[in-house]
Amino acid sequence: MQPLPSPFDDIAAGRPASIALRSSALLGARLLTKDLAFPPEERAAFGLIGLLPDRVLTIEEQVELELEHLRRKTDPLEQYIGLAALQDRNATLFYRLLSEHAEEFLPIVYTPTVGRACQEFSHIIRRTRGLWITPPDVDRIPEILRHSPYDDVRLIVVTDNERILGLGDQGAGGMAIPIGKLALYTAASGIHPALTLPVSLDVGTDNPFLLADPLYLGHREPRLRGAPYDALVEAFVAGVAERWPGCVIQWEDFKQHNALRILDRYRDRVCSFNDDVQGTAAVVLGGILAGMRLLGVRLVDQRVVIAGAGAAGIGIARLIRLAMIEDGATPADAAAAIAMVDSRGLVHQGRDDLDGDKVEMALPAARLALDGFESVGDRPPGLQDVVRALRPTILLGATGMPGTFNKPVIATLAAGTERPIVMPLSNPTTSCEAIPADILRWSDGRAIVATGSPFAAVEHDGQHHEIGQANNVFVFPGLGLGAIVAEARTMPDRLFLVAARTLAEQVSDKRLATGAIYPTVDRLRSVTRAIALAVATAARDDGIAAIDTDVEVAVDAAMWWPDYVPYEPAADRRAGNV
Repeated sequence: MQPLPSPFDDIAAGRPASIALRSSALLGARLLTKDLAFPPEERAAFGLIGLLPDRVLTIEEQVELELEHLRRKTDPLEQYIGLAALQDRNATLFYRLLSEHAEEFLPIVYTPTVGRACQEFSHIIRRTRGLWITPPDVDRIPEILRHSPYDDVRLIVVTDNERILGLGDQGAGGMAIPIGKLALYTAASGIHPALTLPVSLDVGTDNPFLLADPLYLGHREPRLRGAPYDALVEAFVAGVAERWPGCVIQWEDFKQHNALRILDRYRDRVCSFNDDVQGTAAVVLGGILAGMRLLGVRLVDQRVVIAGAGAAGIGIARLIRLAMIEDGATPADAAAAIAMVDSRGLVHQGRDDLDGDKVEMALPAARLALDGFESVGDRPPGLQDVVRALRPTILLGATGMPGTFNKPVIATLAAGTERPIVMPLSNPTTSCEAIPADILRWSDGRAIVATGSPFAAVEHDGQHHEIGQANNVFVFPGLGLGAIVAEARTMPDRLFLVAARTLAEQVSDKRLATGAIYPTVDRLRSVTRAIALAVATAARDDGIAAIDTDVEVAVDAAMWWPDYVPYEPAADRRAGNV
């Protein structure tokens, strides 16, 4: 991995750093300021005397003070605004607080609170961050990228804002997602924020509520479609490749058809991945593999039903199928073991209304000959019919529709298998297919439950059930860090299998015994380190990486721990934009 630009190379390594800024400019530089933690000798050297109160605080004391500020706020959205203000003011302190208190503030920085932040973005924004690209910018994207506050960007999270969580088109408000994802990247993986950039492809919105809002901040036009949309995305990818060759691009919250098209178009051209498709698939497969360990069974012997045939569902099905084949299944057997159900019913080869995205995952015609697979009038079999006929051992939800996993569906599932794995994955909490307490009650306490949003443990008939969270944060920071450290040229499916298997290994036997098939959030950095090591090693071994050093040393060197280092005035006093 190439060194960071100065002075961040020294800061990330914990070495004394030469700083060119001074006085109020240094205090206002969010990546460099220490605020009240500047010691007396640095206050004198950098012209800070009189600009700060007399007391010098340690970073630990600063964290305690910020916790006091945040915990006084009872509204999660107000806590989100408070954390955003801290990130704008003192990034080192923000990432230190988030790293040390991830379990408490992960639901604030990301789902579920970030959903509200997207919806109210135009009314809560205090300071902009990242880059905004609109349709009129199509011919000047390299110029816009040169406006980035950082010269050496190695990771971009970009969205077109059309499928934000389970909330749909949020226009300019979708920018809260890349900002939140990159905050989690730094907290979990230690990627220095000077290497990251959130980007919004603000191509308009079809959300009537946003268009009717006189204070809406986004591009106030109907959403761009067709060839002009594709041209904008192409110009963006080409611009990134020109400005920052080798930069990892994470596609975020694109709607199904665009998500899959863009992923397939660019995945072999630039180092890129779609977290909603591939990251979700890896985290779900990781939980399933941990569940296999708990139950003492093999993946190759499982039957899977996925409710929801959007980008996330298709990505999950693709990766599970690949994992089954690697576990010994024939391609035909793997295809027959996974059934998807969309809003019309079972996705199967006999349907003539399937779009191209779904055809590849349609259940083979031979499977329909099984007893119990019967159409309901002119409609394909519904979810409960599919569960009854296929008798799945694993039921996954990616519909964004609360109530999809109702009592008849779960009772039918539990009647067909002793210990079903049930994952209602949709975010935010209000979109979850079912709540864990109901699933456990309807399955007589036998289900192993994991959810996309955080849920408290459930007591059922005297038994304690921890609810693991199938949160992409367990996977994407390690994927991104591993790719950056290895200087990977592409991110093939094998890397996501490696990430899933590594995640499953990180769930302790003690944790599994409680019914939880994911680690606790307080282990986020260690889980991320393990995945980054595995991904970088696999990329090197597969010949798609440039790394020629010890992978473990390189990963550890890249994982910045947010802390202050001693400063000394630089001989060159030119003020940088940091």
